[in-house]
Amino acid sequence: MEPAPKLTLNNGVHMDQMGFGTYKVPAPDAASLVVDALKTGYRHLDTAALYGNEEGVGEGLRTFTEGTNTVRDEIFLTSKVWNTDQGYDSTLRAFDASMSRLGLDVLDLYLIHWPCPERGLFVETYRAMEELYRGGRIRAIGVSNFQPDHLRTLLDAADVVPAVNQVELHPWLQQRELAALHEELGIRTVAWSPLGRGAVLADPVITSLAADLGVSPAQVILRWQMEQGNVAIPKASSPERMAENLDVFSFELSPAQRDAIAGLDRNQRSGSHPDTVN
Repeated sequence: MEPAPKLTLNNGVHMDQMGFGTYKVPAPDAASLVVDALKTGYRHLDTAALYGNEEGVGEGLRTFTEGTNTVRDEIFLTSKVWNTDQGYDSTLRAFDASMSRLGLDVLDLYLIHWPCPERGLFVETYRAMEELYRGGRIRAIGVSNFQPDHLRTLLDAADVVPAVNQVELHPWLQQRELAALHEELGIRTVAWSPLGRGAVLADPVITSLAADLGVSPAQVILRWQMEQGNVAIPKASSPERMAENLDVFSFELSPAQRDAIAGLDRNQRSGSHPDTVN
């Protein structure tokens, strides 16, 4: 299957619009699932120190590139600094540890996993990431789970505008105010839990649209994500589901179908609110 289209980040780096998420992928399974995803056509992988599977993700990437003569630069890899490692010096150490586990010299994208506003460390954490970016060890830097007030606080002190903000976003949580701010600032929206951890798949509007289009509910939602201009990083545990998630570029939603999905927003999270994670 053909890889997803590439979107351009605010520093000119290209990122595939559909990625393979590895949240809750067990460490022993990570390498084989990453190989399966890359064989399916994914060229964008998402992991984090928290996930405990960076070693497996790195192993899977190497296995695939060595076995297919694929150039490493063709694959976009994201990881994240965890909350307990926030702070300038500790972020630099955490990055080195992640790179050791991944077995890489250069990372494509590094994110602050959560703002942890009560700790008040995300600005100095980001300054450490700016240093790594200027040193060429990271191709792009960004944030995850930042709300508008967190972004404004960061931008008052930052030299580099975040390339992305990775947030929970799906038809039941459309985050329109945040998406509008991203558009204004040139920050790319990356959707984690793009299917609402599976709950949105059973929404009657989604299932009806899927029946009308002759596709799966997951494909309806992921196509909607693509048409919103978002990057999505769904997780899948089988090659069949991986292929289904990637196969959303051969059909389009009509304006009426997009309006129907727009009407599903209920500000309902499947995960934690960023203000409460510290």
